[in-house]
Amino acid sequence: MTTAKKDVDLKKEQAATLARPRRSCGILARMLFWGMDVAHGKALTLPKVKLLEILARIPYQAWEIRQYGRMNSRYADDSTVAEAREVIQWGRAAQDNEFWHLRVITERMRKLNVRESAFHRFITPIAVFKYTLFSRLLACVSIRSAFLLNAEFEDHAEHEYMEFVKDHPELENEPVDSEAAKEYGNFASWADVFRRIGLDERDHMNDSLVHCGRAGEVVPYGE
Repeated sequence: MTTAKKDVDLKKEQAATLARPRRSCGILARMLFWGMDVAHGKALTLPKVKLLEILARIPYQAWEIRQYGRMNSRYADDSTVAEAREVIQWGRAAQDNEFWHLRVITERMRKLNVRESAFHRFITPIAVFKYTLFSRLLACVSIRSAFLLNAEFEDHAEHEYMEFVKDHPELENEPVDSEAAKEYGNFASWADVFRRIGLDERDHMNDSLVHCGRAGEVVPYGE
């Protein structure tokens, strides 16, 4: 598993993200992004970010279920157990991180009095249910394909956050008044909070690439 980087030049890494082309995605990822655009529009808004973060935790949960199944059936195979436990450990750490993102976004929406429409409140549980079923099925059929899809999802999320900061320069001068954000670190502005979340998504992408056998495609820092 790659190591998440926290002490980085956030602005420099944002520029690197924006200069880097988005990954060429498969049909599954394109369908997922299309569905989110249909439900929330192409522009990244806080309600759309909230949906993105709700969905982001689901694949890790699906992988955990599959790995426990592997351990139950092959508990005498030390290599299988070790591999399964490593995926579970990675997935739990990623879930906790994505949940922190969700808390930050939810708190910001509440403080800005941003409300979700009745349609969005209706569509979100449906999207969660369908994505949960799909993620569990894909994890059973091809775990490497599941890891690759997640890498595409996380790359998309990284670029979306960095584009969001670029499109909202006022965030550079807005102090951080979020207790959830302060749990994670000291940030000079809300722009830096969103940059940090975007880099978390890069870390998740990199870990997913390593696990699906594409370590050569990992995106480094400081270049």
